[in-house]
Amino acid sequence: MIRCDERPRLRSGQAAVDRLVPGASMDAPMRHFARIAENVDTAPMLVELDAAARMWLVDTSRQRKVRCQRHTQNIFLRAPLKPLPPGAKNANDVHESRTTRMARRFPRTLVYCESVARTLEGKLGRATLVALLARSRVYPHVDAGEYYRIRDRFHLVLRSREGSPLDSGDETVVMRPGELWVFDNHTRHSAHNPSEAPRVHLIFDVLPAPGRGIFAGAPEPGETAPPPGSVARRRLRETQRVREALLALHSASPLR
Repeated sequence: MIRCDERPRLRSGQAAVDRLVPGASMDAPMRHFARIAENVDTAPMLVELDAAARMWLVDTSRQRKVRCQRHTQNIFLRAPLKPLPPGAKNANDVHESRTTRMARRFPRTLVYCESVARTLEGKLGRATLVALLARSRVYPHVDAGEYYRIRDRFHLVLRSREGSPLDSGDETVVMRPGELWVFDNHTRHSAHNPSEAPRVHLIFDVLPAPGRGIFAGAPEPGETAPPPGSVARRRLRETQRVREALLALHSASPLR
C-alpha cells in the first residue's frame, strides 16, 4: 500500500529548490539519494514516447485510485502479475511482474530497463513512464510493502524543463534530464514540478542480487536496524559499484 500524507512539509516544492545551494555537488554522499549516471542517451526513448502520446490516457487507474498521485499520468510497461495470489490484499506484496500490452510501443525503453537490471545482476520489476503535470506535485507518501522493501527504485529523467525537485526524508535534490538516480522510497517522499510543462521520468525497480542493493533491504517492521555507520559504508560501496557497472553500459549505447 502507498501511504499518502498530504500534511505540508518544510522542504517541499519550490521552497526546496530555493534552498538548494547553486553549484552544489549532487554526488556528495547522501542518506536517501544517489545519482548513478548523467548524460544518458534518452533520444530513442523520447522518439517512442512522442510516437505514442495517446497512451498517456489508456490506463488512468493510478491517478484515480492513489490520491497522492492524482496529478500524474502513467504508461505502465511492467505491472504486478494478476490476478493477485491468494491472501494478497494489494499489489504491494506481490513480487512477480508482467510486461504489459502497452510496452509493445516502447521496445527500446524496456530494453534499457532490462539492460540496467542485467548489468547489475538483478531482476527487473515494475516499470512505468510517469508524467507529473505542470505546476503540480506528488504528495508525501511512503511506498510500503514487501515488493518495495527489497528493491531499489530508479528514476531516469526524460523531460524536465526546470529540473525535477524530489524530497526523501530531510533531503532534497533536483534531477535533470539524462540523469539516472536511485533513491530511498521506503522513506516519506514527494515530488514537485515547478514548470509550465509536464515532466517525464522513467521509473523502474530492480531486485538486486543477494547482498547487493543501495537502498533495498530496509528492516522489516520490528526488526533491529544495523548501525548507521555500517549502512552508510555499505551504501557508498554499492553506489560506486553500480556507477562503474552502468558507466560501461551507457558507453556501449544499448538502445542503438
